[in-house]
Amino acid sequence: MITMVPELLILLGTTVIVQADLLPDKKFVLLPPANFTIKVTGLAQVLLRWEPNPDQEQRGVTLEYQVKINAPQEDDYETRSTASKCVTILHKGFSASVRTILWSDHSLLASSWVSAELEAPAGLPGTSIVNLTCSTNTAAVNYTHSRPYRVSLHCTWLVGQNAPEDTQYFLYYRYGSWTEECQEYSKDSLKRNTACWFPRTSISGKGREQLAVQVNGSSRLAAIQPFDRLFALHAIDRVNPPMDVTAEIEGTHLSVQWEKPVSAFPIHCFDYEVKIYNTRTGYFQTEKRTINTFISIIDDVSKYSIQVRAAVSPACRAKGLWSEWSQPIYVGKDEQKPLTEWFLVVLMATICLILLTLSLVCRTGHLWTKLFPPVPEPKSSIKDLFVTINYEKAGSSETEIEVTSYVEEPGFDILKDSVALQQLLLQLAEFHSFKPEPGGLALWELSLPRRLEQKGATPTVTSSSLFSVVLPSEMPSSTSAASNHLGSDSSLHFPELVPPSGPRYTCVRSDTE
Repeated sequence: MITMVPELLILLGTTVIVQADLLPDKKFVLLPPANFTIKVTGLAQVLLRWEPNPDQEQRGVTLEYQVKINAPQEDDYETRSTASKCVTILHKGFSASVRTILWSDHSLLASSWVSAELEAPAGLPGTSIVNLTCSTNTAAVNYTHSRPYRVSLHCTWLVGQNAPEDTQYFLYYRYGSWTEECQEYSKDSLKRNTACWFPRTSISGKGREQLAVQVNGSSRLAAIQPFDRLFALHAIDRVNPPMDVTAEIEGTHLSVQWEKPVSAFPIHCFDYEVKIYNTRTGYFQTEKRTINTFISIIDDVSKYSIQVRAAVSPACRAKGLWSEWSQPIYVGKDEQKPLTEWFLVVLMATICLILLTLSLVCRTGHLWTKLFPPVPEPKSSIKDLFVTINYEKAGSSETEIEVTSYVEEPGFDILKDSVALQQLLLQLAEFHSFKPEPGGLALWELSLPRRLEQKGATPTVTSSSLFSVVLPSEMPSSTSAASNHLGSDSSLHFPELVPPSGPRYTCVRSDTE
């Protein structure tokens, strides 16, 4: 043990001497790289290259380099290589710088910067395309093929504001080291290319690299500015909807199943959303799933619409877009009424509406009375009067008083003149077979609702007046003669008395034996 101690001391001393030789002293100077160049190697891609400074002192240390991108977007990183590939848009130009660095005891030694740049491509401002958008989609091909899936690419854009009418645009895409020009264009009214379709591309269905797209232009009247853009595949990939969606109801249990979308990603790389819509109540719910089955409790008296959509899980690729919803499928009871039942309901409602309308019209316009007018009643008919006959014994057995009351019905016409009054009195007399003896006296009391104007010997009777008529002892046999006699020999009295009820005619006969 004692013999080993000197050997350890010798090794430790040797290590310290070596490290001291490796560390730079205060006179050590770092020089910037030499021959820094920028070269375009592809669509939206440049190669930065430089060399170590030939005058740089070598002390057995490993030098590194710091690269800083100045335009179009600032960025910086460190590398030990003397070349660096950069993927970026170039239609705005490109500028970068590089310097030599050395880390020592957690301190940084650095040289000065050297820079290089690429100028923006020539062209008239406002002639490049605008609003460039692209999307990819995966489709299945022969599953026995080495590549069972193919990826299509579709891009659209708008013509530059200052582009001449004869401008024509051409699109290229680059994925990895593969570059391809579009062959299928869509055109506007001036036959300028405004969209492009690649039915099959070199893009990987599970790729994570950026997609570079560039659109150049040409015109006989002006130089057209190019335009390029980088797309992240997860941001433009249109995932297909899930396949073979099925659903069934057992009691109050709803079971939904589906297959993964057409995609190069395996089944465990998808997230799902299930949308269930109750067509009876209008309520819908959305549930997230990581497997391709879903079970829920529902009521058994409704009809349901079910849809499913998918997205690639962040565990397999950066979070992207959701697919479109699958075609809806329907399960459950259909609460819609048959057509014949709806027809009967509408018919009954229409009939009720028509009857109600007619009823209102009849009430407001007296249409029923106009369509079916009442039959006018004879003015001289005694059957239209309510007759009450009472026989009383008063005084002695020699005198018999007969009282006959006539009450006018509501529809009884009002007497219009004195002739009608005379005819009524005569008819009352004939009705009761009234033949007065000589010297006999008949007293008539009448209550009339209106004024009867006196003409000649005819009396004038005021409404609500009670008057008496004294007939002569000899009564004419004919109605006309009696009417004339009544008009000339009647003695009338007009005591002011308001009757207790409506128009009433009362005849009082007194016969003395």
